[in-house]
Amino acid sequence: MRDPLSALTDAFTSFLFGKVETTRLPVRTSTGQAQAVYLPTAAPGLGDSGVIIGREVYSGKGYIYDPFQLYGQQLPAPHWLVLGESGNGKSALEKTYVLRQLRFKDRQVVVLDAQGEDGVGEWNLIAQELGITPIRLDPTAALNGGIRLNPLDPSITTTGQLALLRTIIEVAMGHGLDERSGFALKVAHAYVNETIIDRQPVLTDIVEQLRHPEPESAEAMNVDLDDVRAWGLDVALVLDRLVDGDLRGMFDGPTTVGIDLDAPLIVFDLSHIDRNSIAMPILMAIVGVWLEHTWIRPDRKKRIFLVEEAWHIINSPFVAQLFQRLLKFGRRLGLSFVAVVHHLSDVVDGAAAREAAAILKMASTRTIYAQKADEARATGRVLGLPRWAVEIIPTLTPGIAVWDVNGNVQVVKHLITEAERPLVFTDRAMTETSADMLSDDLRAAELEAEQRAAFIEQQMSGSSSESTVA
Repeated sequence: MRDPLSALTDAFTSFLFGKVETTRLPVRTSTGQAQAVYLPTAAPGLGDSGVIIGREVYSGKGYIYDPFQLYGQQLPAPHWLVLGESGNGKSALEKTYVLRQLRFKDRQVVVLDAQGEDGVGEWNLIAQELGITPIRLDPTAALNGGIRLNPLDPSITTTGQLALLRTIIEVAMGHGLDERSGFALKVAHAYVNETIIDRQPVLTDIVEQLRHPEPESAEAMNVDLDDVRAWGLDVALVLDRLVDGDLRGMFDGPTTVGIDLDAPLIVFDLSHIDRNSIAMPILMAIVGVWLEHTWIRPDRKKRIFLVEEAWHIINSPFVAQLFQRLLKFGRRLGLSFVAVVHHLSDVVDGAAAREAAAILKMASTRTIYAQKADEARATGRVLGLPRWAVEIIPTLTPGIAVWDVNGNVQVVKHLITEAERPLVFTDRAMTETSADMLSDDLRAAELEAEQRAAFIEQQMSGSSSESTVA
């Protein structure tokens, strides 16, 4: 309550000079009417040039992303990390992204397909739709005229061949080559390349030379021939696995004729390989170097290298180092590396933590689908996500993800066209329904996702059905 003196003073002032202040009563109105007074605002997007992903949950704007358009302006590197639990939409995002990128004539994509169903990789339908035959690496099929990739293919430089051989051996042994073993491998490789000129050298030639080194190899270093043979024995045993072991047939012969490296999409089907065996990182190493020397070329094409189950790469120090070099080299020639990982802890707590950190640092784009709360907090710490983003990650529904494009953080709902659905949803539950209609469960899930997105938007903006405007 005002004191009597102030009230008397205000009354006297009003009598002399008139009323100087207008009192307005509050007006109750709805948010639909009040939006004309408080104009909506939204964070700036990534531009309007590139591939459409979907729409931003909070603003409703279309979300367009293209690392080649953004590189050098908003992105220091074109590489991309995709994280999240299974069943939340990572696979659908990858496939639609590739299909949309391939509409540009200067795009080319290589996919390492580690997932599979009914004896084929999950990218098989997309490959068929585009008239592409996947490169199916299968030890059983390789023995009957299947696909072969030769680590000693003449299209790979001599230096690249030796680096690849070392990586294969180090991955299989679990430690680096010592100087003596490295010397035995080097002289065997040099001798094979110098003496075999009428055909492609193959791994069998290296193994044979390691078992029976030439006297010149010992004389060059003034050591005994038996010593050189002993130094190369472990190396020969490891390479013998590719020749006569569980990986035989895929790498112990000339490269299969007819592999089209100019096709818009190249799919390496690894679904027949045990993902938890040592075979997977060995395959990754061979395919990585083979692509580096045969696929990446200075021809102004923009290339995308998409690797599923990428923790097989980053979890091996030797393979991680190889791919780290590939990323650095490929950036100059227009290569965007896309790594798909279920859990960040798979790599940051693994044997190659240092190499993993270097690769993660190169990924300027990070897309995070739903994770458990503990995993989300760990992911947020490693990637430096804002607190609000970390808090909503566990609440995200399938198809919605947090996108962090070099610090520009948005919540994005991925949109899929009717034409893409039969190619994207390739699990058994979908293939058993009719091709031209979505299942009731899928429709219910989409409706739930939209309702959840609306709820999150409302909570973040703090809006209500009514507001008071003074």
